[in-house]
Amino acid sequence: MAKLGKRTTAAREAFAGKENLALNDAVALVKANATAKFDETIEVALNLGVDPRYADQMVRGSVNLPNGTGKTVRVAVFARGEKAEQAKAAGADIVGAEDLMEIVQSGKIDFDRCIATPDMMPIVGRLGKILGPRNLMPNPKIGTVTVDVAEAVEAAKGGQVTFKVEKAGVIHAGVGKASFGADKLAENIAAFVDAVAKARPTGAKGTYLKKVSLSSTMGPGVSVDVASASGK
Repeated sequence: MAKLGKRTTAAREAFAGKENLALNDAVALVKANATAKFDETIEVALNLGVDPRYADQMVRGSVNLPNGTGKTVRVAVFARGEKAEQAKAAGADIVGAEDLMEIVQSGKIDFDRCIATPDMMPIVGRLGKILGPRNLMPNPKIGTVTVDVAEAVEAAKGGQVTFKVEKAGVIHAGVGKASFGADKLAENIAAFVDAVAKARPTGAKGTYLKKVSLSSTMGPGVSVDVASASGK
């Protein structure tokens, strides 16, 4: 077995025996042990009481984090004419139609969020097998298929996070950086958990929010009291 480094050993010792912490305590613990040589992302994971194989148990949506993500987001927009100009003015990094489709088909996907106007969906639909597995497929349910491309671009650039439940019933997202103040991280986490709670599907039975965990990019995870995480 490989020998653990001093940083990893210290982190494991700090987390040993700690679980179901109040949100503020969990944030403090994770921040204190995010000691990598880069600004680690603080990540939240939620275990949900759903089976996403069934359409009425699918969970997806978006939330504008009050303090942003700390990440530079590159946005691509499928639009033409006036809408394309609006997207560019709002700060979109890549704007196009058939030309953008060809770029994506070539395998060059240099963006983190994809937005499209409704009239572009016949083109975007051809890219489902490429964009879908990367969670980049525009969808009206999360506001990425819209006529108001400027607002969508600004939201994406300003700290909007989209979420979609995975096969095992887990949702996870980056909710800030280790350099953020503890209060700002707590606000972001509470906003994210609240958004997922409000996205409860009609087919969900029993306990919906089963577990909330918090970690940094390179650090261990700790479970958070569910009520505390949702700001209740």
